[in-house]
Amino acid sequence: MTTFAELGLNQLLLTALEEAGHTAPTPIQAQAIPPALSGRDVLGIAQTGTGKTAAFALPILHRLAELGGRPPRGGCRVLVLSPTRELASQIAESFKRYGKHMGYSVATVFGGVGAVPQQRALARGVDVLVATPGRLLDHMGTRHARLDHTEVLVLDEADQMLDQGFFPAINKIVAQVPKQRTTMFFSATMPPAIAKLADAMLTDPVKVEVTPVATTAERVNQKVIILDGADKRRILTGILRGEGVGRVLVFARTKHGADKIVKNLEGDGLQANAIHGNKGQSQRERALAEFKSGRAPILVATDIAARGIDVPEVTHVIQHELPEVPETYVHRIGRTARAGASGQAIALVAPDEVGLLRAIERTTRQKIDAEDQRQNPTIPLNDRATPTRPQRGRGGQPQQQHRAPKREQQGHKGGRHEQGERHEPRAQAPRPPQEQRSYVKPFGDGTRRRPTQGQGQGQGQRGFMARGR
Repeated sequence: MTTFAELGLNQLLLTALEEAGHTAPTPIQAQAIPPALSGRDVLGIAQTGTGKTAAFALPILHRLAELGGRPPRGGCRVLVLSPTRELASQIAESFKRYGKHMGYSVATVFGGVGAVPQQRALARGVDVLVATPGRLLDHMGTRHARLDHTEVLVLDEADQMLDQGFFPAINKIVAQVPKQRTTMFFSATMPPAIAKLADAMLTDPVKVEVTPVATTAERVNQKVIILDGADKRRILTGILRGEGVGRVLVFARTKHGADKIVKNLEGDGLQANAIHGNKGQSQRERALAEFKSGRAPILVATDIAARGIDVPEVTHVIQHELPEVPETYVHRIGRTARAGASGQAIALVAPDEVGLLRAIERTTRQKIDAEDQRQNPTIPLNDRATPTRPQRGRGGQPQQQHRAPKREQQGHKGGRHEQGERHEPRAQAPRPPQEQRSYVKPFGDGTRRRPTQGQGQGQGQRGFMARGR
C-alpha cells in the first residue's frame, strides 16, 4: 500500500489529506488503519513522531461516517485519553484537520482552564472528546460527563500515563465505558504494567509495532559534549548563537531547572520561554505560539510538558541534563528530524552524568560521538552504573530515587512533580546506640525530667515509641 486511497478511506478524508499535503501513509498508519476500519481492537507500539495520531484518527472518522448517528447529550461517541494538555490539543487539532469536510464536533477536556465551557460542550454532546484523565474524572464526579454511549476508546502514550500515576483514574474511566466498543491502545514501550492494562482493555487485538523505542532516528546527527557542570551555561549559549541554528528545543530535568535556564539565556540576550507543569494554560499556549512563529525560537521544556509538541523545522534538540530513563533520550531527540528533514541532537554531559550516557548507549546499541571540553580532560570519567529506570510504587507512580540531584535541578517543594524530578533527601543526624539513648519521661505535674542512666530506660523507651516519634 503506497497511498491513502488504497487503504479504502472515505473520500472526504482523502480530500482533507490531499489538502494537507499527505499522500503516503507512514508504516504505523499502513499497519493500523486497515484493522481499525474493520472494527478490530488495535495495540500499537510506536514512539512519538511516527504518525500514530492519524493512525487512529483517520479510521475513527471513517467509521463515524459509515455508522451514522448523533452524539449523546452529556457524552461522546469517541473518547481519546491523553497524558498532557498539549498532546490533547494536538490530537484534537488533528481530528479537526482530517475531518474538516465531515462536520463532526471535537472538544477537549483538561485542567488549567475553566471548567464551565467544557461543561457546556459536554452538555450538547460531542462526537470526539479528547481528555486528560484527571479533569475528565472531575466532570464525571459532578455528573457533567457520561460515557455510557461511547463507541470508541483510545488510550494514547500509555507509558507516560503510567509515569504520571494516571492508572487509577484510567481504571475508573474505563469502567464507565460500554464493554461493547472498539479500543485502540498506543504506547512507546511495553513494560509489564502496560501489558497488563492493555490485556484488560483490549479484546483479540491486532498488534502493530514500528520503530522500536531503542532505535534513534537515522536523520538525527547526535553529539555529546563532556564538560564541567559550571560551563553548561556558556557552552549552551555558544551553541544557540551558532550558524544554522533555527528553532531549538532544550530539555531540562525539572521545572525549576527549566526556569533557571530561561533566565540565564535571557541574561545572555537570547529570546526563550519555558514550558512545564507549573505554567498556566495561557502561558503554555503563548510559549508554543512564540516558538512556532520564531519570535522566541528557544523553548525549554521538561519531558512531560514536551508531550504533544509537534513543531516542524526544529533544527536542534539540546539536552541540558541527561534523563535517568534511557528511552526518554530517544523520545527527546525524536523532536527533530521530522517529516524527512535532518536535525542535530546535542547532549551536555557533566562528569557525574557519564553513567547515564553509558546506559543510553547500551539501550540504543550505538556509541555517540563525544567531545571533551573539560578544563582538565586528563581526569578519568566515572562510568559507574546509575539508575536507568525509576522504581514504581503504589498506583504505578515512580518512587523517589536515593541519588540526590544538584540543587539547580530540584523542583518546587510541596508541588506535584513531573517525570524525572527529585527532591534532595533531608539530612538525618546519626542516632546514638540503643544503650546510650535517654528519653524524656512526662510527669503528672507537667514537667519533663530525664531519668538517670540505667533507671527506667525500658519503660521510657516503650512510652516514647508508643507516642510515635
